[in-house]
Amino acid sequence: MSMMLVSRRHVAKSMVGIAGGTIRLFSSATTTACSGTGAAAAAAKQFTRMGVPTWTKSGAVYWVQMDCGARSAGTVALGGKDDYEEEKKQHAADHGSKPSVDNGSGNKDEKGIASYWGVGPTSLPRKMAPNGNGLALEYPWETYKADVSIDLNKHHVPTTFLDKMAYWTVKSLRWPTDLFFQRRYGCRAILLETVAAVPGMVGGMLLHCKSLRRFEHSGGWIKALLEEAENERMHLMTFMEVAKPKWYERALVVTVQGVFFNAYLLGYLLSPKFAHRMVGYLEEEAIHSYTEFLKELDKGNIENVPAPAIAIDYWQLPPNSTLRDVVTVVRADEAHHRDVNHFASDIHYHGRQLKESPAPIGYH
Repeated sequence: MSMMLVSRRHVAKSMVGIAGGTIRLFSSATTTACSGTGAAAAAAKQFTRMGVPTWTKSGAVYWVQMDCGARSAGTVALGGKDDYEEEKKQHAADHGSKPSVDNGSGNKDEKGIASYWGVGPTSLPRKMAPNGNGLALEYPWETYKADVSIDLNKHHVPTTFLDKMAYWTVKSLRWPTDLFFQRRYGCRAILLETVAAVPGMVGGMLLHCKSLRRFEHSGGWIKALLEEAENERMHLMTFMEVAKPKWYERALVVTVQGVFFNAYLLGYLLSPKFAHRMVGYLEEEAIHSYTEFLKELDKGNIENVPAPAIAIDYWQLPPNSTLRDVVTVVRADEAHHRDVNHFASDIHYHGRQLKESPAPIGYH
């Protein structure tokens, strides 16, 4: 679409053309200009026929809309639904994408909307879950099989002052958690995973900023720590399907996460080796908590319900998996995080930077 200014008076009022109650806002991306009295006369005749004056002898100013060129796909029509839908279909045909389709319920499949910028939904081959259904995860590029053969009993004996401080900090945090949740391990897991997903994100963020400041690589540790944070977040998404936390438990999660995020950020800035050591001990406590969770499941005190679809897909579990299977793989993940963080702390204790030792990417 292009536009022609009919008069130069009252230019400030000439940004919108009004035709039969339909307001059309124009983008600045006009690719073809119109000139000549023939096109202007035809447009004026069309607008006059619709009962909307185009210009007068007194010099009233209007923008005359003419189909003379290509308009940006970003242009939005307000009130002109039919024209807009037709333009979307045409743009979709030109760019090889499908227009939005009404699914019959009044909602439209937004994944089919054509993007002028060439940005659209990622076209990934949908893997199939073991039960033959599509994955519950929208973009399942991070699914994997958990290694449950990992040694769960390894423990770093605190020897230095920082080690002992990290160890007793975690132990002191366990007491109020036990008092509040007692044996409600589903809700306990939600709080635990909300907190456990913070260190990887904080560490990855700080290493990312350090890499930018110093123009240096991270040895893969940025990705490794963000991978840990994402894995913990998936634990949370899984247990949200199992346990339905009450409003005050949600409030507690928000409070604890806010306090822990800032405290851990400060701790990491002051001493990365202390921060990683504390997370290593935190993961040891997580292993203990999930072991108790499994005991309660085996005793029948907690119902061993079928595993959520998101867990079956994420860990590539058999279709008949149960909550016990989910807790088992989550516990194995925590053991891997324990090893990664104790290893990171050891690197700092040897007076080296993380970048000097390749990160265990994919170790989970």
